[in-house]
Formats: sequence, C-alpha cells, structure tokens
Amino acid sequence: MPAPALFIGHGSPMNAIEDTPSSRGWAEIARGFPKPAAIVVVSAHWVTDGVRVMSNAHPRTIHDFGHGFPQTLFEQQYSAPGDPALTRKIVETLSPFAAEPDDSWGLDHGAWSVLKHMYPNADIPVVQVSLDGARAPAAHYEIGKLLASLRDDDVAVMGSGNIVHNLPAFFRHQGQATPWDNEFDAFVLDAIARRDHNAVIAYTTHNLAARAAPDWEHFTPLIYTLAAQREGEDAQIFNHYFFPGIAMTSIAFGLPQ
Repeated sequence: MPAPALFIGHGSPMNAIEDTPSSRGWAEIARGFPKPAAIVVVSAHWVTDGVRVMSNAHPRTIHDFGHGFPQTLFEQQYSAPGDPALTRKIVETLSPFAAEPDDSWGLDHGAWSVLKHMYPNADIPVVQVSLDGARAPAAHYEIGKLLASLRDDDVAVMGSGNIVHNLPAFFRHQGQATPWDNEFDAFVLDAIARRDHNAVIAYTTHNLAARAAPDWEHFTPLIYTLAAQREGEDAQIFNHYFFPGIAMTSIAFGLPQ
C-alpha cells in the first residue's frame, strides 16, 4: 500500500522538547503505519521565490524562531539525512512548475520539531519542498497532486502548518477561546469529510478566514496534503484541540485499516 499523506498542526516549537498532547499524538500516529522509506515535508516555514527542493545530503537543523525560547530548544539537533536522489526525482516531477534544487535550507522547526517525536532516531531521509510565495492556492494544489505520486514509492507526504493560525489573537486573548477558531476549523473539516477540496482551496472566501487564517503559509500545507488524498481514503483526525488563535488539528490519509 502507498505511504500515507499527513497534515500536522505543529504549533509552538516548544512541542519539540515538551511532553504535550500534540507531541504524544505525533508519536502515536507514526506507530499506526509502517515506517516509510523517506518523507517529503512542505512546511509553513520555508517560503521562496519559485519552487525549491532541498538538496542537502546532510541537512542542518534550523532554529527558525525568535528570542524568548529556552537555550535547550536552540541546542536541539535532528540529524536525519537528506536524499539527493529523491531531490532529483522531485525536481523532475515538478518540472512543470520550474522547480530547482536548493542547498541553502535544511530542516526548519515545521519539520524537525514534529519528526523528532515521530521518528526520534532520525533514521528516515527527509526532503523539504518550499512554498512558492507567488503561487495561488489552486497552483499549490496542482503541485501537491504531482508530489502525491511519490506515495507509491513509499515516500510519505507531510504538510506542516496550522488550519487556524493568528498569533496576535493568541497573545491578545490570553488563554481564552475565540469562537471563530472552532467554527473555521469545523468548516474545513466538514469540507474534507465531503471531499470538497475546492472549498478548502477557496478558503479565503469564508467569512472567518481573515481572522482564523490570515497567515497563508500556515494554511497552505494542508492543501498539499489534500492533493495527495486518494479515492477510498477517509480522513483520520487527531490532535483536535485549540489554543486561542491556533488549531492543533492534524489529519492523516492512507493509514492501514
């Protein structure tokens, strides 16, 4: 059977070093399917001009977050290898979108803070594909459809972001729930349950999108995961809980029945 397609609500980088419901959920979901040969990650934290594919054989751990986090977090390393052969295949697969290899990046916290719990031995090759900042959601969906073919080669496809991501709201509401978080998340999950990918692609037309999902780069990795969904695959929802302005909702397709 093909490797799964996942969307991970990654939230705070502190999940990398803390025992949280999210980190436990990531570890549990990884135990629910055979270890893949490799993982392709589309993270909210790598936005580029053009489509770029990480080409490093030994990608560095990128601590792409600001001051105020503990030194322990900055000392974290995730030493998973890259896969230059897989990079070449992805570049070829995404040639209609003029994809190019890129050795300037590594594994940002949208990737490693999650994978650290899923595969703590860092023994699975990881390749990141960037978000082209000039592309519309429909184009990202088409890129995701091309990446979906990798699942047949035992390569898991993982989008990492958040369905609801509004950091000013997170700090402003000080732990108090905001009603539009749950309502917007419910709209997205309902569309997914109906396999209405077009509704998700057009998410900005929803009346709550400007509040719940103002950060396009955190929502867009979900579109890649949906593009990889296949006939007969239902969504398995996990880590379905909220902070103000943040949904940790995560989704898996193609898990063994």
